[in-house]
Amino acid sequence: MSNLFENLAWLRRPPADFPQLVTAAQSCAELRHLAAYALDENQLIRLAKKLNQLRARNDSVAPLTPLSIGVISNATSKTAVPTLIGTALRFGIALQVVEAEYNQVAQEAFAEKSVFSGQSLTAILVALDYHGLPLRPCPGNPLAAAENVRENLAYIKSVCESLRQKSGAAVILQNIAPPCETLSGSFEGRLPGTLNWLIGRLNAGIDDLASNETFILDVAGLAANVGLVNWHDPTLWNIAKLPFSQNYLPVYSDYVCRILAARLGKSRRCLILDLDNTLWGGVIGDDGVEGILIGNGDATGEAHLHVQRTALELRDRGIVLAISSKNEDATARLPFREHPDMLIRENHLAVFQANWTDKATNIRAVADALSLGLESMVFLDDNPAERMRVRQDLPEVSVPELPEDPALFARTLIAAGYFEAVTFSQEDQQRADFYQDNAKRAEILSQSADLGAYLESLRMEIHFAPFDATGRSRIVQLIGKSNQFNLTTRRYADADVRAMETDPAYFTRQIRLTDTLGDNGMISVVICKRHPDHWEIDTWLMSCRVLGRRVEEAVLDDMVRHARDEGIARITGRYIPTPRNVIVADHYQKLGFIKIGEDEKKAELWELDLTRYVSPQLPMEFIHAV
Repeated sequence: MSNLFENLAWLRRPPADFPQLVTAAQSCAELRHLAAYALDENQLIRLAKKLNQLRARNDSVAPLTPLSIGVISNATSKTAVPTLIGTALRFGIALQVVEAEYNQVAQEAFAEKSVFSGQSLTAILVALDYHGLPLRPCPGNPLAAAENVRENLAYIKSVCESLRQKSGAAVILQNIAPPCETLSGSFEGRLPGTLNWLIGRLNAGIDDLASNETFILDVAGLAANVGLVNWHDPTLWNIAKLPFSQNYLPVYSDYVCRILAARLGKSRRCLILDLDNTLWGGVIGDDGVEGILIGNGDATGEAHLHVQRTALELRDRGIVLAISSKNEDATARLPFREHPDMLIRENHLAVFQANWTDKATNIRAVADALSLGLESMVFLDDNPAERMRVRQDLPEVSVPELPEDPALFARTLIAAGYFEAVTFSQEDQQRADFYQDNAKRAEILSQSADLGAYLESLRMEIHFAPFDATGRSRIVQLIGKSNQFNLTTRRYADADVRAMETDPAYFTRQIRLTDTLGDNGMISVVICKRHPDHWEIDTWLMSCRVLGRRVEEAVLDDMVRHARDEGIARITGRYIPTPRNVIVADHYQKLGFIKIGEDEKKAELWELDLTRYVSPQLPMEFIHAV
């Protein structure tokens, strides 16, 4: 396991005929499948070339999400570009990269016209390392050292701000991997003015630059994981100005693409756990509660305890936990109820699927109960045969390869980066509870013969408020990552949302939902453009966990009431189809809109005549902010 990161050990090894499979591939979907293996630099380059060939034949990259980024560095970045493109396929992204010339950071950032101008970039990767910064070691001079840190931070901040203003793109900013040479040994990091001291303080300042539009790529953490001596290759730097050993290009590219995917809402939200030999050692059906290995004092028991502890830490960060096990339900629940060393208890679990049905079917049931797509799921299982079966039946589900030693299960799961976050809000922290409550609602509904009575029993309250500073972070997050229930999938940055808060040209809504089982948090965002004779729905998105509860009818009713108050007689909407938002293909039709045509990009145009609109009777109380 010493090469966990270098070898991308959570992924399967590629087949022997990988080159032939790439050559034979005829679709982007096939390339995405091939990218799911642990690929080296040459294999990723092969994928990138094939993607370019397919693009040349056809403008469409479906089912991939097209994305363009810029790359700027003080070092040679040309070797990283094709590996970024090949790796992005693993995340369902068809990536295009605009690269600045070598060591032209200041020139591109501050010149009137940049290579990034007019490129419609989503993000710019600012890949600086310590060679490209004006770091001036001054051992023993704390005042000069502190001033040098301030100068470097000011330079980095100005580069990022200038690039963002010129391009309109977000920034992915690397922090700095320190050199491995420590002239003063263990005292190096405590001596003000040493290079390591400067870089340590600089990285703390870089963390403070993080925002909704500046994301920090933890290269220092990656380099520490693989070892600084391994990361830095002085020979490659001297010969070709390569910033790190090229053995780590695949994992470096994976780290970059995790951030891109997280910003698109592609991070995983649910961890589904096997039981026997995963959460504990042994087989509960054979060994009984007293015979399974879990807890301190036993090496195997402590290894499985670490898996449980990691799962609970993920839950504290908003990841939903569920169970899928081939077991009798009553037997499988015994350790959660009776074993004194179990950390995970039933109240931590949103869905518990223990039966003799195949695990792929159970995972589908988990997804249905949580109203989450399969692409939100990670399945952790020690059994290679079960992992292979789930991968074959449910390719959307992430299934990490696990080593034989259970002590390394948790490390491998986390190294895979499935749960990458670019923000963390109070609602993120509560997400596991939101989905757990949703599963309870689904269970109640399954036992009810009358949907209307069920909805009434929830005693829902729907809260409407315009955009404001308090909700801004969550609004930006939802706009950035909502893909399924999203009519247009338009993306707006923090600055855009802030401007809309006071712009009379926009009608905005942040919408929350509560009921007897708990607070669902912010579940919908609406942006309407005001025109003299009509309102145009620019953005309408909603959390899938409230589907089937007539929330969309309530949102429309609120919209109509305000439009009528301003003398508006019609509302128009646009549906822009994507591979992921098919669930709203008939959204406007269900709400009484009439299709009036399509635009030049095949987006559907819909219109609602407010003179004929009748407010429905809805099973919820409307609450409006003052």
